[in-house]
Amino acid sequence: MAAQTTAGHTPRTYGNWVRPASPGLLGLGSLGTAILLGGLVASVITVMVLGVLAGVGMFAVVGLLVLTVKTKDRHGKNVMNRGFARAGFWRARQQRATIYRSGPLGQGWGTAQLPGLAAQTKLLEAETVSGQRFALVHTPSTKHYTIVFGAEPDGSGLVDEEQIDQWVSGWSHWLTDLGDEPGLDAASVTVETAPDTGVRLNQEVEANIDQSAPAFAQSVLREAVQRYPEGSAVTTVMVALTFNANTRVGGKRRSHEEIARDLATRIPHLANGLVSSGAGAARPMTAQELCEVIRTAYNPGVALTLHEAYAAGHEPELTWPEVGPVAAQSDWDSYRHDDATSVTWSMTEAPRGLVQANILARLLAPHRDVARKRVTLLYRPIDAARAAAMVESDLRTAEFLSSTSDKPTARSVMVRRAAEATAREEAAGAGLVNFGLLVTATVAKRDGLPDAIAAVDNLGATARLRLRPVYGSQDSAFAAALPLGLVLRRHLKVPADISGRL
Repeated sequence: MAAQTTAGHTPRTYGNWVRPASPGLLGLGSLGTAILLGGLVASVITVMVLGVLAGVGMFAVVGLLVLTVKTKDRHGKNVMNRGFARAGFWRARQQRATIYRSGPLGQGWGTAQLPGLAAQTKLLEAETVSGQRFALVHTPSTKHYTIVFGAEPDGSGLVDEEQIDQWVSGWSHWLTDLGDEPGLDAASVTVETAPDTGVRLNQEVEANIDQSAPAFAQSVLREAVQRYPEGSAVTTVMVALTFNANTRVGGKRRSHEEIARDLATRIPHLANGLVSSGAGAARPMTAQELCEVIRTAYNPGVALTLHEAYAAGHEPELTWPEVGPVAAQSDWDSYRHDDATSVTWSMTEAPRGLVQANILARLLAPHRDVARKRVTLLYRPIDAARAAAMVESDLRTAEFLSSTSDKPTARSVMVRRAAEATAREEAAGAGLVNFGLLVTATVAKRDGLPDAIAAVDNLGATARLRLRPVYGSQDSAFAAALPLGLVLRRHLKVPADISGRL
């Protein structure tokens, strides 16, 4: 990401993000080019062995395959991608893998275990040197351990541009430092907006109200408590960091205790780095806090019960096998879980051109048509050694794509310039990171789903993002948007490096 400034008080702008691409003929990419060349060779051999007619048939088949790879929609998905998604969802539905039932009458373990990709996760709790407890989510299938920080951002209201520029710079430095963290595979930032239950406000007012005050004044306060929660919202920010059990490739796999001790020493440094980015007082979340977050995500109606329990002086005790939904069903374009329905979108294209620091403000803010909204930024930091090779590869690819035609398009020229700028910045010490974005909208009644979908589409347009519903994988996308540290590319049957370049 490059920053550009001009003289005077012109706001700072940001941009220069590039979508990774592979070189290939006719814009087919590496795999598409391999299909084309392999098909041509197969056609020639068929002509030599079986005759011209059979060779023409083979060439037609190859042409059809190349066409399915070449034809793409505005989200960059070709016919083959969409066909695989349809086939995968149809197969999952035939195997009844899209339906989940838990609890005493379920077909699982008799508990409300998390479904899908998060089913194997385990929750551990460790302690820092200062005695602070923190949650540690273990994913055995990918050998990952995740710690989650709760943040309290200061917000940009009544803040001058210089301070915002410093926060953005601090966030950039923090992401760059993540590339040097041993064993760190991914990071995510989740901003969740939800309706305020009003329980905490009621508790605060009742505890401080003067019983000797006039009855009229007391009634005004109590009426304000009853009316204030209507339309108000609570914003929660969580930062998840996912580490690998092995600090280096081929290294010895560490135990839970060794991982916990290692991460306990890193937590103060990581939390202090978040402070400089405007995240406020960041602290690691405990196991109980994380259980409440995940339980409320799958069953939003339980939020009122939890707040009432705390107001009554009782701390609810939740365990990891109790935070999942009792019933869930994944449809092609939505996900039904307990008493709510959700739709998750993924970002298929970042904003074009230059943007200001507040480009995502409206997308992150509460919206009246979306009861509960969750925006998750997914980051995959790249260490300095790999970053240098990647920017040089992207630069060569951009130069190749722009040189394949005597009259290159304006888009290919801009891609080449962006790749050149990225290479210069990386050589000067800037970090490199892959990023994505997921947006989840949750409503209590299915009748409100069309309004929520329209709201998110409009918010994505104001943020200059191109969003696409995660068709056929709504349950997996919903789990990936939670602070669980799930790295989606490690759960794919087809490697991301291949599927992303079809």
